[in-house]
Amino acid sequence: MHEKKLYGTAIVGTKGQIVIPANAREELNINPTDRLYVVGSSNNGFVMLLKEDKLEQFIEQINLQVETFKAIKEFKSKE
Repeated sequence: MHEKKLYGTAIVGTKGQIVIPANAREELNINPTDRLYVVGSSNNGFVMLLKEDKLEQFIEQINLQVETFKAIKEFKSKE
């Protein structure tokens, strides 16, 4: 099961900025100048921040799965 934790709250300032709670920054290794991607759904009302290196790993995994799927599909079409 995925490890999930509620780190507290953040208030959106007048300029749209938020402060990530210190314990979240420490445990998640978020440092000044780190690039975080903002992902969300207006239909479901959620916002998620994703570190750039984790997004890159996620994309690599998807690409690997796509390549595996293509290889399986090609193999089955030769049978």
